[in-house]
Amino acid sequence: MSTVFRKKYVLTAAAAGIFYVGASFKDDFFEIAKQIEIFTEVYKTVNMNYVDQTNPGEMMDKAIKTMLADLDPYTNYFNEQDVLKFKINNTGEYTGIGAMMTRKNGHVIVKEPYKGYPADKAGLKAGDEIIQIGDVNLADYKDDASQLLKGGKNAKFDIKYKRQGKINSTQLVLDEVDIKAVPYYGKIDDKTGYIVLSQFNRKASSETREALEQLKREGAQRIVLDLRGNPGGLLGEAVNICNLFVPKGEVIVTTKSKVEKHNNTYKTNNEPVDLEIPLVVIVDGKSASASEIVSGALQDLDRAVIIGSRSFGKGLVQRPIDLTYGTQVKVTISRYYTPSGRCIQALDYAHKDADGKAIRTDASKYNAFKTRKGRTVYDGGGIQPDIELEETKLSAITQALQKNDAIFDYVTSYYYKNPNLGDKIPTITDTDYADFRQFLKTQKITYETETEIALKKTLEAAKKEKLDESITSEYQQLLNSLQKSEDGQLMLYQKEIRKLILDEIIQRYQYKEGLYQYYTKNNSEIKKATALLDNTSEYNKILKK
Repeated sequence: MSTVFRKKYVLTAAAAGIFYVGASFKDDFFEIAKQIEIFTEVYKTVNMNYVDQTNPGEMMDKAIKTMLADLDPYTNYFNEQDVLKFKINNTGEYTGIGAMMTRKNGHVIVKEPYKGYPADKAGLKAGDEIIQIGDVNLADYKDDASQLLKGGKNAKFDIKYKRQGKINSTQLVLDEVDIKAVPYYGKIDDKTGYIVLSQFNRKASSETREALEQLKREGAQRIVLDLRGNPGGLLGEAVNICNLFVPKGEVIVTTKSKVEKHNNTYKTNNEPVDLEIPLVVIVDGKSASASEIVSGALQDLDRAVIIGSRSFGKGLVQRPIDLTYGTQVKVTISRYYTPSGRCIQALDYAHKDADGKAIRTDASKYNAFKTRKGRTVYDGGGIQPDIELEETKLSAITQALQKNDAIFDYVTSYYYKNPNLGDKIPTITDTDYADFRQFLKTQKITYETETEIALKKTLEAAKKEKLDESITSEYQQLLNSLQKSEDGQLMLYQKEIRKLILDEIIQRYQYKEGLYQYYTKNNSEIKKATALLDNTSEYNKILKK
């Protein structure tokens, strides 16, 4: 290899900042260097010679992200703007408007204003469409609109928004926003404490400890820890949360990698808060990563009873690595294993089906492991609860309604038709549900299931192959039957759909705090958790005490 070539490689690799020297890097040294040089030449040649003006930054950003997307969903490149968002997720602190925003069909929608923060103080409500920030009309702005709301504390922004067809104006004044890892804790009854843990940022364990200690001071003699919908976060915080309930020096999770330095065993380092307090943990299909470390470790150590539905199944560990120019790459470096030795990763990203989707681990190939007291648990597909609850599972039609914001949009309409509901808890009547179904039709809200989407893709393929003429009538009949079936499913699964409508309504009037307060008295999963804690003999039997 020539001196010129070596210098070119070193400079290019340093600028990219993506690779580190390890066993596999040394083995593939020439091939990596060769591919980097080819990519550099292509990138430079295209930018210099393409017929139209190119944006080098956007091209590189897309190239890197597309390359990494072929590995797994968690190995990601962050440009300077992405890095800021990533840090917000980890710390929970930032200066901003205090609201969850989303872009849907080119429109910027307020999904949830956080109580007492700038968006809420400015009068913004869930469902409002932001149409102008300062002098910038968002209809003509294709980039991330949140970049237009950057600034220090007390920075002011005039905005226009659309609500129920009317244009309104207000002013946002930026302030410090503190996103709570524990958005709510309280008493279910005289003896039972309830803690909601919604994410694993850097304050997760300290906030959970504070909640636990306060509940104990208030007389709580047993705890329900709610991890439903918690997508995970920092591994260290998961270990520290387990440490609240298990002794110092206990192995909570082990990571294994092809790179020796990423093989680690994580143990508890502190004295626990309470080793004996009865504990029930609730999980669902959206409980992932760090949530599965906590629930899996407490299950393996026979320290808690897990109830709900099987968790998501993310057994992959990522590490952020800082690059040049304020960028960053988050790389999947290892798999994690619970104390019994099981990896609960559900999807195999190294093997994909014909559609390019990762293959799910076959349930027949799950491996059995033993908890400390000899209970049988399994790997391969998330944490399987000790007590499975059907109500934590959602039907395909309900998932489609959530995915397409059908319930969100209906409740926006409901909110403005019922402005004086306040802190009253409504009942979703048959008339209300009929109104919801009619709303879907009049607003032409699509809620396609995976089956319908697959059917439409089949017709698209048939058109390309010029086969559509011979199957059009049959296709339309099948589509009509499928849509009729979906309408029937709206009735079949109306109980769970009504529940989600009511949850969204309560949150609109009373924020998340009001919803959690409602849960402590009315949520089915929490009621069953409390009933189990009331039944000491059954609780002890499950844990083999």
